[in-house]
Amino acid sequence: MGYRVVVAGATGNVGREMLNILAEREFPVDEIAALASRKSLGTEVSFGDKTLTTKDLDTFDFTGWDIALFAVGSEATKIYAPKAAAAGCVVIDNSSLYRYDPQVPLIVPEVNADAIEGYKAKNIIANPNCSTAQMVVALKPLHDRAKIKRVVVSTYQSVSGAGKAGIDELWDQTKGVYVPGQEVAPSKFTKQIAFNVIPHIDTFMEDGSTKEEWKMVAETKKILDKNVKVTATCVRVPVFVGHSESINIEFEDFLDEDEARNILREAPGVLVVDKREPGGYITPVECVGDYATYVSRIRQDSTIDNGINLWCVSDNLRKGAALNAVQIAEVLGNRCLKKG
Repeated sequence: MGYRVVVAGATGNVGREMLNILAEREFPVDEIAALASRKSLGTEVSFGDKTLTTKDLDTFDFTGWDIALFAVGSEATKIYAPKAAAAGCVVIDNSSLYRYDPQVPLIVPEVNADAIEGYKAKNIIANPNCSTAQMVVALKPLHDRAKIKRVVVSTYQSVSGAGKAGIDELWDQTKGVYVPGQEVAPSKFTKQIAFNVIPHIDTFMEDGSTKEEWKMVAETKKILDKNVKVTATCVRVPVFVGHSESINIEFEDFLDEDEARNILREAPGVLVVDKREPGGYITPVECVGDYATYVSRIRQDSTIDNGINLWCVSDNLRKGAALNAVQIAEVLGNRCLKKG
């Protein structure tokens, strides 16, 4: 006996990936429904070798459905997630709406799967921000060994993190640079993204940080350890898919780079590619379509007593969003619902 599963926002980048990954990982599905807004109603989407026709999110009855994966943004989630939860369907939400709610668990299965039991308070589980998810997968096994005091992270985030509009703008602007008369002014982003980098993701806050940077701080504390200090600089780069991060970690205890490398090699969800030679590291182009969080450039930081630097790369549409949501569903099924 399997699950009746709903994917809300099935026509978007993340929603389509959720359907792909549910099929790839052979999640025990008895019945699946693909939901979309009325403007996308009737659009066909793929689920393994099947084709699904989207249904109207606005009129859908969640009664009798087990799990709903939401990829519709905070405004729509605010309306429909409580309806699904009240109907007895457990919501796994990819938006930021519930991430900081103390009654809603924020889960990265490789890091804090035990927190899954907290879903019962509201029948809702939050999926973290894409940049946070890959970072804490790399941090967790190191934190277990030497206890992290402080993290300094700079991100290099792909345009797919801004949705289809972000992908289209990079594509159109890149072509426009070479074709006179087809230049494209910034719309989704604040400045030209083609052949450029933009140190600004989400809105600015009073302290000068952006909301994206604040999310990384708050979410790392909730998922990993409230005592870890985090400072982030988040940058949008002209890459279609795949987020990269340069991470500097200060530990309470000394951790040798070789031991750190060995710990990460054994860590769930992590693949280490770290050869000290040209090309001996992973870049975003190489991680697209993969489940893993890749770690490279592991080395001692000689400027502090207990420091390590590393480079972390992952497919943000997968581990940063859709894959993590499906992994949460797997943990929920195995530990709590126990139907599949």
